[in-house]
Amino acid sequence: MTHGRAVWTMVAATFMWATAGVVTRHLDEARGFEVTFWRSLFTAVSLLVILPAWQGRSVFAKMRTSGWALWVSGLCWSVMFTAFMVALTLTSTANVLVTIALTPLFTALVSRFFIGHRLPARTWGAIIAAGAGITWMYAAKFEQGEMLGTLVALCVPIAAACNWTVQQHAHGKGHDVDLVPAVLIGALMSSLATLPLAAPFRASAHDIGLLAFLGLVQLAIPCVLAVLCTRVLKAPEVALLGLLEVIFGIALAWAGANEVPASSTLLGGAVVVSALALNEWLGWRSRLAHLARA
Repeated sequence: MTHGRAVWTMVAATFMWATAGVVTRHLDEARGFEVTFWRSLFTAVSLLVILPAWQGRSVFAKMRTSGWALWVSGLCWSVMFTAFMVALTLTSTANVLVTIALTPLFTALVSRFFIGHRLPARTWGAIIAAGAGITWMYAAKFEQGEMLGTLVALCVPIAAACNWTVQQHAHGKGHDVDLVPAVLIGALMSSLATLPLAAPFRASAHDIGLLAFLGLVQLAIPCVLAVLCTRVLKAPEVALLGLLEVIFGIALAWAGANEVPASSTLLGGAVVVSALALNEWLGWRSRLAHLARA
């Protein structure tokens, strides 16, 4: 895969991730944990087909003999899957996407305190700026009594930060975590955990079709595409392109479900995304300058 093709593939992956909000808004009867159950189940079924076709049937034997890090990563993925979909049923798409966009900054903080990664001044500045933006957004939601969905969404960047830190710790010990099998484990854990909470099942055939789309097209396929892209793209490029999910997701929910984001969300989200983008761009330039001097 060329660099240009990897960029466009990553853009396509972020667009597919961004469809969750608009698709969820067109469900007839399914709500809450039932939405999570079906989406996680269809993701697991999809990956049970994709994974052996891509990496061979031996991948399942490798999963059984993998270390603890793979299973902890799977647990983190299950929290992310569950919290993301439950949050979408409780608050707006924009609120959820802006909140999960904090993942890189939560990751920087968790890695700093648990595995000793030093943070440059630009990252501390981005954390402060993004914190101000999210505080502005949360303050408005607190006044409107809509905090629950946003707080549930906050579980996603926290779990993602823990996931990345576990992977980095395992890498330092010489045991890399394979992303796609970890996603499969997470989907299985999420579907099993939400099964008893999903009853009574109310999803219509129309709902099942949309949730199957979410499992396959919105999650399983773009996860595989993102793994392929990370073999070509640098981490800052992946992080910057990943921010497109916020823009795509809000635009799709606006155009496809008439979900107009609140002004506080747009303003706070703009501050968060700008802080993240500037941090990654400055980091990228710093690394390029370092390589040029070397």
